[in-house]
Amino acid sequence: MPRIDTHHHMIPPEYRKRLRAAGIDDAGGRELPDWSPAVSLQAMAELDVAVAVLSVSAPGTTFLSDPADAAALARDLNDYSAGVVADNPGKFGFFATVPMPHVAQAATEAARALDDLHADGVILLANHSGIYVGEEGQDDLFAALDARSAVVFIHPTELPGPAVPGITPFVTDFLLDTTRAAYLLVRNGIRQRYPNIKFILSHGGGFVPYASHRLAMGITLDTGRNPAEALDEFSSFYFDTALSSTEAALPTLLAFAKPGHITFGSDIPFAPLFVAQYFATELDTCPGIDAGVRAAIERTNALALFPRLGG
Repeated sequence: MPRIDTHHHMIPPEYRKRLRAAGIDDAGGRELPDWSPAVSLQAMAELDVAVAVLSVSAPGTTFLSDPADAAALARDLNDYSAGVVADNPGKFGFFATVPMPHVAQAATEAARALDDLHADGVILLANHSGIYVGEEGQDDLFAALDARSAVVFIHPTELPGPAVPGITPFVTDFLLDTTRAAYLLVRNGIRQRYPNIKFILSHGGGFVPYASHRLAMGITLDTGRNPAEALDEFSSFYFDTALSSTEAALPTLLAFAKPGHITFGSDIPFAPLFVAQYFATELDTCPGIDAGVRAAIERTNALALFPRLGG
């Protein structure tokens, strides 16, 4: 069955210019790759992807400190994204960019993108200039997303702190960044207060499936909550397979995530095509994964989140 790719990035031309003007030539230690809608379509053909949900990766709008400037860039990115979707019927969806950590402006742009541009969801970086998703003070944004039963794609960025020499951030730090955000969303009660939001954690959830019981016990020691309750919330996240669909990782993810909560992800174009093909092949050949489970990961689980992508 043709795949639906929920982790597929875009680098709009004007966005690239803005980044370069700010002296930014990479994301997480990866040089900004070439991208155009045609590049995505070619990669999709190679990966047997029917529809890709586009998103802008790190740093998003966080390199702009002024809330008005960040909000203006988010609007431009979302208008561009909606144009790409309109110009390529049936091939793309998109996650809207919002100007976090500016909560009021982010809530306004999330509402506009979802209501007027018909975005398929919203992308939030795990941290925005050191402020993590799930920290206090973000209720206005979550309320707007919850009212719309939005899908929220949590994507990592560089950790708020100095990089370690010899460790490229996307290799290890991105996994910790996602895990920190997931922990706060559970620990601070966001999952309970806003149950209509469907969160997708990138890259198999970072360390969440592997360390879930440790995370739950940490919440119990910190807040007194029942660890089984915390574990249930962790397992009810959605998870994508970008760079994670291996014989070592996928069985753990399948054992942990609730049924229907894993979607296919390629990480194109930051993952070169040969890397995306490697992980897609690992998914195809992973022992113990039957055809029905594979079809659910590659397509039908995503259709439950995004029914319009079924054509």
